[in-house]
Amino acid sequence: MKVKHILVGAFFAFCTAGAFTSQAQTGKPAAAQNGKLPVAEHYTGGQDSLVAHIQRNIQYPALAKRNRMQGQCIIGFTLQEDGSITNAKILKEFGGGTGQEALRVVKLLKFNAPGYSQQYSVPVNFKL
Repeated sequence: MKVKHILVGAFFAFCTAGAFTSQAQTGKPAAAQNGKLPVAEHYTGGQDSLVAHIQRNIQYPALAKRNRMQGQCIIGFTLQEDGSITNAKILKEFGGGTGQEALRVVKLLKFNAPGYSQQYSVPVNFKL
């Protein structure tokens, strides 16, 4: 009887650990894994326009450019009922001033009023 309980517990622990490992290996926000950003539905022009606006306004930080740093920053924020952004913060950065630049650009975004408040995250890619 004890052996059955131990085996069931071990099986459960193994399955749970496998689920967390596969999710952690992707390195992307859960909502953006399928290639679509949920917040883009509240942006005029959709996701393509949102990404184009971010890339147009990025000013590559000098330190990151000098060190040829490339990667992705993730900025989290709360989209308010009126379309304004509050509580914007850097969730992931790779250094060289890229996190602060991504935060600055995301704060420039203007969204349509969704009518409710919700938290979102936006990836900002830096590529030379």
